[in-house]
Amino acid sequence: MIIDQGNAVDPWTQGRIMSEQPEIDPTSVVRASDFGRYTYLGPRSHVAKSTLGDYTYTMGDNQIAHAVIGKFVNIATNARINPPNHPTWRATQHHFTYRSYSYGLSLDDDQRIFECRAQDRVEIGHDVWLGHGAIIMPGVKVGTGAAIGSGAIVTKDVPPFAIVVGVPARVLRMRVDEKTAERMQRIAWWHWSPERIDAALTDFRTLSAEAFAEKYDV
Repeated sequence: MIIDQGNAVDPWTQGRIMSEQPEIDPTSVVRASDFGRYTYLGPRSHVAKSTLGDYTYTMGDNQIAHAVIGKFVNIATNARINPPNHPTWRATQHHFTYRSYSYGLSLDDDQRIFECRAQDRVEIGHDVWLGHGAIIMPGVKVGTGAAIGSGAIVTKDVPPFAIVVGVPARVLRMRVDEKTAERMQRIAWWHWSPERIDAALTDFRTLSAEAFAEKYDV
């Protein structure tokens, strides 16, 4: 049975108006992290020791740790950024060797493991799109303007404006040609004021990336 109540409100935004204060779903957990203006963290998500730039949002069921994420980043449901590695070189890979306190063992937690994880941070540029279920592995850098396909597992750095797919992820194609990519990074619209973005909104909607770069790279 199809039910349509005739509600024209966007099913994601539900008519909400974002503000300069981050919106964190009450079912989510955040530790030692910084959120920029107009940011949104969807339900059942965990963010630890990370930075999310202005206008970045996550749709929910996301896990993010030790990451520096740029502005206007679009993170789909179930995408994961920097899942922790386990000590494969030890006799066992289990938590008890480094989260020993939680298991009632005699030694303190092994901080070396946590320090290594912190050093393997992920860096994501501006205007990046992470598809549903995408995973960005430790230490990876994702360039500005890149698009990560659904279910992709990214193990290597991603060039700016590349579209990557697969397991492990590979470059499928570039979003724009090299000249346009250079121009877009010179324009750096993601650093514009809200007023300037609003003034250019019609162009964002109607112009191709190439035409936009041609108009604003002056």
